[in-house]
Amino acid sequence: MISCPPSPCGRFGTVSMATPSSAYQKLLSMGTKIVAVGRNYVAHAKELGNAVPKEPVLFLKPTSSYLQNGGTIEIPHPLVSLDHEVELAVVIGQKARDVSEATAMDYVGGYALGLDMTAREIQSSAKSAGLPWTVAKGQDTFTPISSVLPKSMVPNPDNLELWLKVDGEIRQKGCTKDMMFKIPFLISHISSIMTLLEGDVILTGTPEGVGPVKAGQKITAGITGLVDVQFDVKKRQKPGNC
Repeated sequence: MISCPPSPCGRFGTVSMATPSSAYQKLLSMGTKIVAVGRNYVAHAKELGNAVPKEPVLFLKPTSSYLQNGGTIEIPHPLVSLDHEVELAVVIGQKARDVSEATAMDYVGGYALGLDMTAREIQSSAKSAGLPWTVAKGQDTFTPISSVLPKSMVPNPDNLELWLKVDGEIRQKGCTKDMMFKIPFLISHISSIMTLLEGDVILTGTPEGVGPVKAGQKITAGITGLVDVQFDVKKRQKPGNC
């Protein structure tokens, strides 16, 4: 596992139990979309047998897939597991279109810890057929997310340690310094394709170690020294059943 050097952010402590300001809580409810970045860590791309991309791999997730801290991730019928992917979420603070890399960080409103839950079987079938990943990535509860951290609490987003455990066992641990495409580039690149609005979220990719989680298990995850979250996992009731 790759560890970050000591982060200056650690002095703020873990804020998972703190009450976030209403202004920052409103950011997520204002957002119109989640723009996710695939294969942004070399080791993750290689562990799934994917080529390392020359430009960001982007896909969209609906905001209806958000799940607040403490909620329950649902595995849809007939699947028996989902894959976990822990990520740094960048929350946009103001409308951004054709933003330059030099000014991109001015458009950041805050950060959060997000999970990109993935129905890997569905995604693999879609990839083989050249089809979109929407069904594999965009279902209800598939984007568990923490409260929003003010930008001032994260002075160096390139030096954050992300971690995830399943039933107390560490599965993922990686550092944002290993992202191939850094946050200013991502904001500039994405805003040249689509306008980013206040409250929109960029999921910046996941480090290596992704794997399955099943009903009855518990996920805990966090940004070391800043925030942590926990989620239960269960089977979703089959549609039409009482």
